Amino acid sequence: MELRIFTEPQQGATYDTLLRVARAAEDLRYGAFFRSDHYLHMGSTDGLPGPTDAWITLAGLARETTGIRLGTLMTAGTFRLPGVLAIQVAQVDRMSGGRIDFGLGSGWYEDEHKAYGIPFPKEKFGRLEEQLAIITGLWETPVGERFSFDGTFYQLADSPALPKPAQPKVPVLIGGHGVKRTPALAAEYADEFNIPFASLDATEQQFKRVRAAAEQRGRDADELVYSNALVACVGKNDAEVKRRADAIGREVEELKANGLAGSPAEVVERLGRFQAVGSQRVYLQMLDLTDLDQLELIASEVMPQVA
Repeated sequence: MELRIFTEPQQGATYDTLLRVARAAEDLRYGAFFRSDHYLHMGSTDGLPGPTDAWITLAGLARETTGIRLGTLMTAGTFRLPGVLAIQVAQVDRMSGGRIDFGLGSGWYEDEHKAYGIPFPKEKFGRLEEQLAIITGLWETPVGERFSFDGTFYQLADSPALPKPAQPKVPVLIGGHGVKRTPALAAEYADEFNIPFASLDATEQQFKRVRAAAEQRGRDADELVYSNALVACVGKNDAEVKRRADAIGREVEELKANGLAGSPAEVVERLGRFQAVGSQRVYLQMLDLTDLDQLELIASEVMPQVA
């Protein structure tokens, strides 16, 4: 099982903070550094000093890291036009030397759209389907050929479909809890399926739905990577776990029930349960970005036992 770091900068983080975490994750040999794509904080935090843009951040990190993979859980489909987003992601992939994983979702947080004047369409899933078709279509169009698309929401005519990413194929992540359209979309476009903040039972059932959808489409279900995103709160002893839970405004027992919390041994055991239902990769949601000691603890005492 691979462990990756997942951050929520809208809750309050500067670019320099994110850079420190990304470099620490790279030094500690985590599989990747990911971030959310939000422009407004959630809950009681003030979000200071304010949001950072996901793809501007990743462009900077692409030049200031050397080996760790970078990506989004998930890029909000409501924030950007698909043609422009295809250019942005391809450029950042080239800036990183081919280290981008591209997660795309429909967008859901209406308040942030209102706060920054971003349209919040009623029909988001249909737009997501067209966005995936356009972005992957632009990347896959051979150099010298043209790409056109005539959809309900987007139309492209005679596009040169440039630039191309550095990777022959940028890994595409699709995720969510939807029981019909989401598995079907993953079966068509995804290299990885991610279910965020789900129980063991919900994880197992959703992975089964995605596998069934892939097989129905004629794909080998094992072609996809299956992953979870779970909040992390790990400590050497009960007092350290409690201190870290307090720092993120959560209760220890709730975190143990819904995330990865406790001693390294407890977390290894919990990860084993997710692995048993098919999870191959876990994104550790790190809510206290000043606590680099927790990253080191997980890397030294959890990672070797699950890798």
